[in-house]
Amino acid sequence: MATRDVSSQSDISKMQRDPDGSFKRQASAFRNTIERGGKFEPERDRYHLYVSYACPWATRTLIVRKLKGLEDIIPVTAVSPRMGAHGWPFASADDYPGTDPDPLHQSQHVKDLYLKADPDYAGRFTVPILWDKKNQTIVNNESSEIIRFFNSAFNHLLPEDKAKLDFYPQELRVAIDSLNEWVYHGINNGVYRAGFATTQSAYEKAVHEVFDSLDKVEKILEGKEYVVGDRLTEADIRLWVTIIRFDPVYVGHFKCNFRTIRDGYPAIHSWLRKLYWNVPAFKDSTNFDHIKTHYYWSHTSINPTRIVPVGPIPDIQPL
Repeated sequence: MATRDVSSQSDISKMQRDPDGSFKRQASAFRNTIERGGKFEPERDRYHLYVSYACPWATRTLIVRKLKGLEDIIPVTAVSPRMGAHGWPFASADDYPGTDPDPLHQSQHVKDLYLKADPDYAGRFTVPILWDKKNQTIVNNESSEIIRFFNSAFNHLLPEDKAKLDFYPQELRVAIDSLNEWVYHGINNGVYRAGFATTQSAYEKAVHEVFDSLDKVEKILEGKEYVVGDRLTEADIRLWVTIIRFDPVYVGHFKCNFRTIRDGYPAIHSWLRKLYWNVPAFKDSTNFDHIKTHYYWSHTSINPTRIVPVGPIPDIQPL
C-alpha cells in the first residue's frame, strides 16, 4: 500500500493542464522489452496483464492477446471502471460487476503495483500493465509496445496457426507507422485533448483536428476492409478502440459532436461493425457498461453529477 501522498498521481481531478488549457499526455515510464535471450524471456505464465475494459489503450492489448491465442500463456485481471481519488480500483476496493481482485498481490488499487515496482515512481498510475512475476516488477506499461510483444515474442509457444498471424508485417511497417502517428495525435489522443481542454481555444483546436483526421480515415476506408493493405493489422486495432467509444462517450462527454460515426461516416461505420460482429477478439474485449461508467463517473471535472447516459441505443448497430 502507498505510504506517501501520491494523490497528484492517482486523482484525475488533480491532473495538470498546460497554461493554455490544453491536455498533454505523459509518456509511459516502464519500457522494457520481452525478447528471447533478454532479461524478460517470453515464457508461459510468467507475465500477468492488468487492464480496464473501459480504457482504449488497455483494450488494444486484450484484442491482440485474444487474436494470438495467448489467453493460457498470459492471464489477465480487470479493474473497476470507477476511477476515483486513488485511481483504478480492484474488486477488493470496488466490487463493480466484471471487476477482478488482484490475484498476485491482493492490491487495492493499481497504484499499489506501481509503488511495489518502484517506491519512488512519480508518474500516473495507468493501465495496461504487463507484470513480471519472476522479477516482481512492471515490464511495460505502454500499450503500443505490449501489443508488439504479443504479436511475435511468444510465437514459439503457440500453435502454428496462431504463430503465423502477424499484425505488424514487415512489408507494411512503414505504412502502419505513418498512419499510427497521425491517428494517435488526431484521434486516439485527439479526443482526450478535446475533452480535457479547459479553454475554448484549446478545445476548438483539438476538436477540429479530431474531425479532420476522421475525414481522412473515411476516405482511406472507402471501398476497403482495412486501413492499411488488404489485411487486419495493428493500425486497425489501434484506431478501432477509439472509434468503438466515439458515439457512446466522446460525442457527448468529450464534446466531439460535429458528427457521430453511425450517421456521419459510412465507411468507418461499416469497418467498425464488421470487426465487432465478425471477429470475436473485438467484441469480447468491449464492455459498453464499463466504458460509459468509467468516463461519466470518473471525470467529475467534466460530469460532476456522475450520471451515466443510457444511450446511444443500441451501443453499436447490427450489420
